[in-house]
Amino acid sequence: MEILALVFLGLLQGLTEFLPVSSSGHLVLFGKLFGVSETLFVSIILHLATLFSVIIVFRKQIWQIIKNPFSPLSINLCLATIPTCIIALILMPFVGEAFEGKFLAFSFLISAILLFFAEKKNIPFKNKPLDHKGAIIMGIAQGLAIFPGISRSGTTISAGLFAGRDKKECANFSFLMSVPIILLSLFLEIFEFATTDIFLSVSWIGLSLSFLIAFLVGIFSIKLMIKLTQNSSLKYFSLYLVLIAIFTFFIL
Repeated sequence: MEILALVFLGLLQGLTEFLPVSSSGHLVLFGKLFGVSETLFVSIILHLATLFSVIIVFRKQIWQIIKNPFSPLSINLCLATIPTCIIALILMPFVGEAFEGKFLAFSFLISAILLFFAEKKNIPFKNKPLDHKGAIIMGIAQGLAIFPGISRSGTTISAGLFAGRDKKECANFSFLMSVPIILLSLFLEIFEFATTDIFLSVSWIGLSLSFLIAFLVGIFSIKLMIKLTQNSSLKYFSLYLVLIAIFTFFIL
């Protein structure tokens, strides 16, 4: 049963990581419903899978960043990552408790509100190219989105839109922003397991299958989200988040 549950969570992660609906929130919700142990560890492993999805889809841009470490895009990524790390370290003591499912419904509602108001027509300087200030704003938003239920992609894209930056550019940058943060999270988790006597009871077969599915579906999800940011409003996702918040409130 746990293997099937993990496979489903992999599918869920691949579908929701790059849509502005909080993949970690969905993993916590359905992980609790299916009785999957080690929810935080499973979440990090599946985020690693979708990290590889980002690397595949944005391999050209990532290679350019590696070749040109002082390019505007590279500097923007550094400027975004620094406040994310600072805020994440400050909030880290509360994250473990959040992954137990507390305040999950409230977090979904926060994401819904952000998305609903993100594309207000009266934002000044709308569609301005993403600059250093915009990158810092999105980095701060990414740090605040450390809690499950608060969508990382939704929060960062919304922050960019509130700052009047171009929606497509914000979406692409949001995907790239996830690369250093997921890597840092993975390193911290590995360090924790290496320095403490933590026993993992999760099925490794199920986790491996889940990883593969999240990776493959994640590639599809990124391409879908890029199209949606060009042709659709983020407000439609806010309705879904309200519904999932109501469902979560009565289930957990």
